[in-house]
Amino acid sequence: MNMPAPRREQIVRSRLYERVAAILLKRIIKGEIPVGNKLPTERNLAVAFEVNRSTIREALKKLESLEVIEIRHGDGVYVKDYLESPSLDLISALFYLDDNLDVDILMTLLEFRLILVPEMAAIAARRRTDAHVEDLRKTVFDRADLSVMERDMEVHKIIARASGNILYLIQLNFYNRFFVDFGHLYFDIPENRDRSARFHQEIYEAIRLSDPGLAKRVMYDVLDYAERAIRSYIMKIREEGGKP
Repeated sequence: MNMPAPRREQIVRSRLYERVAAILLKRIIKGEIPVGNKLPTERNLAVAFEVNRSTIREALKKLESLEVIEIRHGDGVYVKDYLESPSLDLISALFYLDDNLDVDILMTLLEFRLILVPEMAAIAARRRTDAHVEDLRKTVFDRADLSVMERDMEVHKIIARASGNILYLIQLNFYNRFFVDFGHLYFDIPENRDRSARFHQEIYEAIRLSDPGLAKRVMYDVLDYAERAIRSYIMKIREEGGKP
């Protein structure tokens, strides 16, 4: 079963192929283009989006890299089940399907962070060096030039490095790509900033003492608090008819 005739869309963006890819991805995620369906030809897609065929080819390459389509040379382009994609970049794409932060995806990411990061803190407490402790001390107590959010990001970076696990560090870098965008949902509220400032001192002490259990508990408590605070803030904004 082929995809229905595509709608004509005027695309205005410096990197047109990214926008075309985003629109096609959105239709795939929403089920408008079912799994197994064959996309229209490059020529027809180019007409529909009012772009040239090279733009369509770049867009399809992008979707192929996300593993949401399969390009069968000599046959056509078929939609794959995006839920089976192993690509972390797909998560990035899902965040901004409508050029706005997707709150549901954000909350899913925060839930995953709550599982992963406390373990990272526990490992860091066991593996940390004196240099890590000193870096943490300076960041928590001496860096008056940093905002609470900037200090929070730096604290987590030091803990990730102290864990000695490169995957933790890469995961943290992945989170931080979105942290700047959604951080205001948390750090704009004074009591949340106070809670994080207290956390910075508590996690420093846990790491300094090389206490994995304490480090894990301290990290879990603040992330659990942050998740609930952000969820509450988002619900309040939605009730008032606004967007986060």
